[in-house]
Formats: sequence, structure tokens, C-alpha cells
Amino acid sequence: MTPKRLAKIINEINTILLPRVCFGCNTQLFTEEHILCAVCRHDVPLTDHNYLVENEVDRIFYGRVPIKKAASFVFFSKNGLIKNLLHWLKYKNQEQIGGFFGDWCGTLIKERGELAHIEAVIPVPLHSKKLKKRGYNQVALFARTIAEHLGATYCDDWLIKVKNTKTQTKKGRQWRWESSKDAFRLNHSKNCTFKQILLVDDVITTGATIESCAQTLLQQQGMEVSVLSIAIVPEG
Repeated sequence: MTPKRLAKIINEINTILLPRVCFGCNTQLFTEEHILCAVCRHDVPLTDHNYLVENEVDRIFYGRVPIKKAASFVFFSKNGLIKNLLHWLKYKNQEQIGGFFGDWCGTLIKERGELAHIEAVIPVPLHSKKLKKRGYNQVALFARTIAEHLGATYCDDWLIKVKNTKTQTKKGRQWRWESSKDAFRLNHSKNCTFKQILLVDDVITTGATIESCAQTLLQQQGMEVSVLSIAIVPEG
């Protein structure tokens, strides 16, 4: 018996003993399904944003910071599938959800050829204390997977978060802006030679975090920053 065949048998046994279930509806997943069943995947509220047409994410940053282009993959709502998935991703050690979104989103972006110019993908960093407590940056695997699809360099050490801010989930616009102001700095021990950057976050609400990160990155002469997030919170 070949090692490949043996691995397949072991995987099938594990599936029987510990069946994989959908993060959306808790039904058992078929062999070809991952994270979500086909029904829940169909219910994912895709934004259909692309990097050619203006969208609501672009408009968030107008007059605030010179973002080249911005987009989000899905819409976030206070109740529903995306909120639950992001909660599992951020607080329940289910980092693979980031990879699932990254592979789905990255495939679409690569097919459209919209970000072929991107040289480096940078995730919004966590403060070192929060990273140690959580064990991982919830946006890291999403960003890394996007970089793989684009053939770009994944850089998670260019930006450093220097302010250990509290969660912004239930905070207002002004608090978010004050909290994010001067929260990041460049890691000057790294030679940041790339000019076309994709800055990646999990959820964009007011854009305060992205604004602060982008302003920091744009201290590098000649750099252009585009933005991608897993989700966008619609206005209203």
C-alpha cells in the first residue's frame, strides 16, 4: 500500500470518528466541502467589489489618506453567518477560516488580474501582548493566502503596533480614530524596498485602523497602498 493511499484511508477513518461539520449550520460536511457546506457557501454575502470600479470602501478613505484602491470580500452584519465565522476566526482558534476566505477571494482576484502589480501583502498587525495572548493574528492566514495567489511577498514584520488598544467592536467613530492615531510605526530594521503594497485587515468599519496603517506605510517615498479586507460593515 502506498503512503498516499494509507493517508487517504486514515483521513476517511478520522472523518467517520470525528465528522467535520459546517461552521454555518452544523451539518456534516461532504468530503469535498471545507468550512462551509454548499448551502451556506451560497448564502455568503459577497460584495462583488473589484479593483476597477469605485465602491463604498473607496469612499471611506476619500480626503483622509491616499489609498490607491480598496475593496472588501463580503458584507458584515450584526447577526448572521459572517459575524459567526469571524467570531470563530478571531476568538475560537479557528485560524483556518482565514485561509478559507483567502483562497476563495484570492482565486477571484487572480482570475480578474486586478492586482497583478502588487509586490507585497501586509496584514494589519496586532500588538505583541495581544498576539501572545491570542496566539495568532486573525488576518495573517487570509493575507498570506492572498499573497500566494498574487505571487507577491508576504511581509508581516514591516509594521509594528505600538499601542495596545482595547477591542473596537462597540466603540464609536471618534473613539476609534483617537485609539488608532499613531498606533503603528515602521520597522526600520527591515529594508522596505517594495513600492506596490496591499494592506489587509479583517473588518473595516470606520476605516480608522487602515488609515493609521496606510499613513505609516506612506512615509516610505514612492510607496502606493491598496487595501483589502475580509468584510465591510455597511453604512446604516
